[in-house]
Amino acid sequence: MPIEEGKLAPAFTLKSTDGEKLALKDLRGGDVVVYFYPKDDTPGCTKEACGFRDLSRDYEDLGVTVLGISPDDAGSHAKFIDKYTLPFTLLSDPDKTVMTKYGAYGEKMMYGKKTIGVIRSTVWVGPDGKVRKHWRRVAKAADHPAKVLEAIRSGR
Repeated sequence: MPIEEGKLAPAFTLKSTDGEKLALKDLRGGDVVVYFYPKDDTPGCTKEACGFRDLSRDYEDLGVTVLGISPDDAGSHAKFIDKYTLPFTLLSDPDKTVMTKYGAYGEKMMYGKKTIGVIRSTVWVGPDGKVRKHWRRVAKAADHPAKVLEAIRSGR
């Protein structure tokens, strides 16, 4: 079932870098931005993560929780967080179950060839647990965090 704006976001529970489980339902009552990315500490993923970091105060002021999800393990996430001083939670989805539910894993074009992998995408989940906006394929990772922030500001 594809992600649909206005419908409930698929439930998930994943482990964070501290080994604790985090469930989307535990964040009900506030806006949540869930961004999916291929790999820690790669050029595009670093630009995107640092963009969310640089705007973290703006997200916090709006009461928005930012979560990053990739297939990387907790150790990789911890190094990525430390290296770039990321102030938000990164979650591990090693079997790509959550990514698949959210349309963030599947067929994509990479360097002109079809391949299967993580699709850089983002979902804004409203306080009611419903999808407010779904960015299915993020083209410019560096610019994306500001676009998400603007959508939240104008969509409230």
